[in-house]
Amino acid sequence: MKIIKNYLLVLIILVTASCSEDYLETKPLSFYAPENVYTNAEGFNSLLITMKKDFAIVGYDQFCIMADQNAYSDLCVPASYNNLTIRDLVNSLTPAVTTGDTRFQFHNRLFDQAYYAVRNPNVLISRIDDVEWKNEQEKNFFLASAYFYRAYWYYFLINTYGDVPFIGEELTGPKLDFYTHSRWTILNKIQADMEFAVQWLPVNANPGEITRGAANHLLTKIYLANTEFDKAIASATAVIDGPYALMRDRFGSYKNDLGRNVFWDLHRVENINAPENTETICSLIDRFEAPENAQNVGIQSGVYRGNTLPRTYNCQWWHATTLDSQGKNGTIGSGAQYDTLFRGAATARPSVYYLYEIWDHERDLRRADLNWVDPHEIMYNRTTSVDYGKPLNPNYFASVIDSFSNIYAIPHYKTFIPEQNPPGDAFGGSGDTYIFRLAGTYLLRAEAYFWKGQLDLAAADLNMVRQRAGTLPISGSQVTIDEIFDERARELFTEEPRFAELTRVSFIMAKQNIGGYSLNNFHQSNYFYDRSISTNVFWRTNFQARFSGEPFRIAPYNVLWPIPETVITANTKGVINQNVGYSGTENNVPPLEVIE
Repeated sequence: MKIIKNYLLVLIILVTASCSEDYLETKPLSFYAPENVYTNAEGFNSLLITMKKDFAIVGYDQFCIMADQNAYSDLCVPASYNNLTIRDLVNSLTPAVTTGDTRFQFHNRLFDQAYYAVRNPNVLISRIDDVEWKNEQEKNFFLASAYFYRAYWYYFLINTYGDVPFIGEELTGPKLDFYTHSRWTILNKIQADMEFAVQWLPVNANPGEITRGAANHLLTKIYLANTEFDKAIASATAVIDGPYALMRDRFGSYKNDLGRNVFWDLHRVENINAPENTETICSLIDRFEAPENAQNVGIQSGVYRGNTLPRTYNCQWWHATTLDSQGKNGTIGSGAQYDTLFRGAATARPSVYYLYEIWDHERDLRRADLNWVDPHEIMYNRTTSVDYGKPLNPNYFASVIDSFSNIYAIPHYKTFIPEQNPPGDAFGGSGDTYIFRLAGTYLLRAEAYFWKGQLDLAAADLNMVRQRAGTLPISGSQVTIDEIFDERARELFTEEPRFAELTRVSFIMAKQNIGGYSLNNFHQSNYFYDRSISTNVFWRTNFQARFSGEPFRIAPYNVLWPIPETVITANTKGVINQNVGYSGTENNVPPLEVIE
């Protein structure tokens, strides 16, 4: 997986302008060359296995796509990224390789990783007619699966970067003449692909396999992005009426633990693909006992770390700056507490809005005390400390600012992932991950009803999720887009690409001139910016954290991330546009409106 560190268009697709013609000739080098492998269903199935494995770049490792998406939203801020990341993204610069440590270049990382992941679907799609298939069903199953994976990654790209190049076929040699395609053109393409896919994918499949339900869930998001709200309602309904149901009763590995509730059960990694879990629509399989080449290798580290949610979202309670009443370090990264709270890094530091402001603390089972570790429950664990066993006291810390990363509430039911073979640093263990689950489908359909003005139906879907959580139902008159995103925050924190979803809705509102927004001045005024500023105090106050060295600042044009400059400059025979607000836009040309 170390190859993921390299920019795809620069090192994999563009390669180099100095290649000889001999180099461009396709020459099988071994029995495992594509010409020898992709000749039958078994060979194509190996491609599907690789596509499934590429899902790991979404949610595994401390610096993963989902952490990046949450870190730049209303839900979190990027507390452990360095100052260059924060400075470059908000100062009208074009971030290219701003530092030697690629972990901090999250605005470049998704672009690189998404195009890396698109390669294999394109190989399958390009070679689909090279095989003599048993029947149309077999052929179209593979084609539909490839369409799903490709659409998944382009959904990420167009709702994070806007207009991007569409690469829809296998590239067998250097290419230096890419052009940017319109976001709306790509939407139409992946919508058509997914409308085909839902016809040919199975209703039921083994855990980790793509099903018709997963395709309809993704298609619902695409329909919403394309303002096809009636179709979004229909595709979401197809999922809701399918072989799924919200989990309401205790189940799985902790079902006999009376000190827990169904939300604790729902988020235990060993329960995600348990037979009794009827809520899972799409998931990624990750098992400690899997063979070495089947494990989800860390994106940045190149070694197997498993699911590092606790590293990403938990506070740095163990840090040397967590001082006791004698001014000494009162915590240690080992022993008591370390095996349950782990070595948190606050990579995506949750906002006050998410941690404290949006909850019905008396009723909501998701915010029940048994599911969370609140600040008063985090203890000094160094046995030599005079305050051993007492709650952390930020008044003793070396600096007031240290409390920002070192102590805050932890959504333990989401981040408790025990390690099966603990290394020196406890980052989290192996375990499956949700890609889509049914609660998210209800919230998507609620949004579609909202855009249609059918507020009572929107409230009914919101209430399916709310009542399962024990909170009071809401009426149609209370449904707003902000309320929908509040509910998505409560239900789907760590599970959905928050930035992409906020940007998707920003495009919807701008296209329909809702709330005074318009596509004509999208980079100057949009929902993403207004919501992030209004809800996340760290953006609103330009809060300066110790690790970043820069205030957390945000501008309206950050609704779209910048295209990596290295990709633009290496594309010497074409034009890849830069997003408005970042340097280099003077070279832009109108995006392509047709996909060949």
